[in-house]
Amino acid sequence: MSDTRPPAADGVPAWRDTSLTPQARADALIAAMTLREKAAQLVGVWVGASDEGGEVAPHQHEMEDPPDLDTLLPYGLGQLTRPFGTAPVDPALGALSLTRTQRRIAAANRFGIPALAHEECLAGFAAWGATAYPVPLSWGAAFNPALVRRMAAEIGRDLRSVGVHQGLAPVLDVVRDARWGRVEETIGEDPYLVATIATAYVQGLESAGVVATLKHFAGYSASRAGRNLAPVSMGPRERADIILAPFEMAVREGRPRSVMHAYTDTDGIPGAADEDLLTGLLRDTWGFTGTVVADYFGIAFLKTLHGVAEDWPEAAALALTSGVDTELPTVKTYGQPLLDAVASGLVPERLIDRALRRVLVQKVQLGLLDPDWDPVPEVLAGADPSEPESLRGTVDLDRAAGRAVAAELAEQAVVLLRNDGLLPLRDPARIALIGPNAEEPTAVLGCYAFPVHVGSRNPDVPLGIELPTLSEALKSEFARSEVRTVRGVGIDTDDADGIPEAVCAARQADVVVLALGDRAGLFGRGTSGEGCDAESLQLPGIQHQLLDALLDCGTPVVVTLLAGRPYALGRAVREAAAIVQCFFPGEAGTQAVAGVLSGRVNPSGRLPVSIPAHPGVQPSTYLAARLAGASGVSSSDPTPAYGFGHGLGYSDFAWSGLVVETDETGTDGEFRLAFELRNIGERAGSEVVQLYLHDPVASVVQPVQRLIGYRRIKLAAGAGCRMELTVPADLASFTGRGGHRIVEPGTLELRIAASSTDARFTVPLRLSGPVRPLDHTRRLHATVTVRALHTTGPGVGR
Repeated sequence: MSDTRPPAADGVPAWRDTSLTPQARADALIAAMTLREKAAQLVGVWVGASDEGGEVAPHQHEMEDPPDLDTLLPYGLGQLTRPFGTAPVDPALGALSLTRTQRRIAAANRFGIPALAHEECLAGFAAWGATAYPVPLSWGAAFNPALVRRMAAEIGRDLRSVGVHQGLAPVLDVVRDARWGRVEETIGEDPYLVATIATAYVQGLESAGVVATLKHFAGYSASRAGRNLAPVSMGPRERADIILAPFEMAVREGRPRSVMHAYTDTDGIPGAADEDLLTGLLRDTWGFTGTVVADYFGIAFLKTLHGVAEDWPEAAALALTSGVDTELPTVKTYGQPLLDAVASGLVPERLIDRALRRVLVQKVQLGLLDPDWDPVPEVLAGADPSEPESLRGTVDLDRAAGRAVAAELAEQAVVLLRNDGLLPLRDPARIALIGPNAEEPTAVLGCYAFPVHVGSRNPDVPLGIELPTLSEALKSEFARSEVRTVRGVGIDTDDADGIPEAVCAARQADVVVLALGDRAGLFGRGTSGEGCDAESLQLPGIQHQLLDALLDCGTPVVVTLLAGRPYALGRAVREAAAIVQCFFPGEAGTQAVAGVLSGRVNPSGRLPVSIPAHPGVQPSTYLAARLAGASGVSSSDPTPAYGFGHGLGYSDFAWSGLVVETDETGTDGEFRLAFELRNIGERAGSEVVQLYLHDPVASVVQPVQRLIGYRRIKLAAGAGCRMELTVPADLASFTGRGGHRIVEPGTLELRIAASSTDARFTVPLRLSGPVRPLDHTRRLHATVTVRALHTTGPGVGR
């Protein structure tokens, strides 16, 4: 077919003319494309890079036969799915493989359009040898958006350096039931915490030039009984005020360029077929202009799992009409079935053009359609591609800068739940390190970390990064102590034969460090992770038996948890000398734990999820109405052992001098308060100041309290600061009876707190005036100004 595109003045095709807007360039290209060429840009192909530097090969997945690239490529290709994250590959050779494939893709279609390459980056670039950062639940525990933003920027630099354009993160699902296997992938059980941390991640990733992908839009985590990919039964207010709130903030303030639909159906409407959500809310109301991509196989699921489509053309029609622009991970319904849907009149071609325009605009923005586009990524600049083996080992995806951020985040995410004064340990002569996670290198990793996600299927391949075990970390941290390590029991087995040896070791020690928790995996191959849902929140296997046996010994027990979700800890809540909670803290995690035990690290993490007192109380979060609390008419008590936001440290802080400048304002006004915070301990430490709002009387049932702001404050010993708070009335808004967001007049209560269960100031407030309607342009944050107080010591830091 001849090229009839109108040339620019200098003879360059209009879609390559960088003086035009991305939209104009995309429109010029669309006008010149055939229907099949258009559809080709709306699909991905799952591939694996070659460890010899050759072209990528289609991935053989159990759900689909691999497509024939020779048949597809003459028409173009929208995306390449996970070239680095499908099999272990040396990063330099993977980059060379991707480069050669991109040249082939561009050369095969008549417009020279390359593919957009995407990868998973939930807790770091999911590639062999890349830095393994703490999982998102640890990001939440750190309560530090600035640090998460730095982490995401490091991840983005690594992705772009090897030629990857899009990252499938962050996850903005709010925990509604901790039995759900993917709790480790979430940031926490509070929408404001999730929103602020996820938005920071988006900002960091996008700052590196990588397309951030919000997922899973929306409601995936609210599935019945905490089962993966199960129906969702929430009402419109829960959806609006809890589930959608993080996405709203991330779209407004993070400006992500992609969103991934959720697998689940809500009240009978699957996420991939929800036009009101994907187009009405996301685009028409919030103004999102990027691409909506399918969760893997999600469009096909409209036929196979949801039963709302009779065949593949109908599935394609439903998704495209609703607003899904790109089918991932591979071509299934947006190939020939979509063309058939157009031919039969099921889909108008203008809807293909609508999706294509979004896809092409993004490729223009990424520079993929510029005249000087070059597929050679940064790490291969100046390299000799004719000698692939000379490149092996030349690319480092676990750079010093990334490792430093991973270590800092791991340390800030450790939550000290309990301490009877034993910690920090003072060089005990004999330490008994007991438990199934004592000598397991991958105990610090979540299910999307490469050594677990892919490496577990390739046991003969080295891990690619250093993962010191807790045993190794303790021996290094306590060099003058004798550390004896005993496994005791497995993670999820029922073999108790090792418990007597563990008890013997405990009795001979000065202190027991008990290493319990999870093994991350996929689809039943672990105790935490995608498809690894729990029937209760009892510790997996017979770990509770080991715990009880050691508590009976008389030797002080420090319980440490390397886990992906919160668990009921039984007697340990009352009898353990200390409890240290970690949520898969990444490659530097065991050193962070050891540092907390020795006192080298002053713990400052706070719980992003409640720790249950009993294993069978789910679903239950702190974000609950009064009717959901303990009562005399139910024998089930959901009161947590440790509430959301709880965490101890080795410094003490005095909260004093509360001044309420404004305690009454209109429904369009704001409240002003101030107080002083001082570190009265003997060492530098961090406090996390948390703001909770209680609305005692509202036209719609409200949670007892909800987080509306927080600030992590680091103070030197003896140092203090004045914290000035401005709380807009907008933060008291909720979805009213009419389905619209409102602020109502009436009394409120602001709790300035160290946790959801530890309010330091309780301030009565009042809103006056009429009911005020709000929309998506409302104010989302309280303003917190920190001013150092006069002190002879160092000042205030973040």
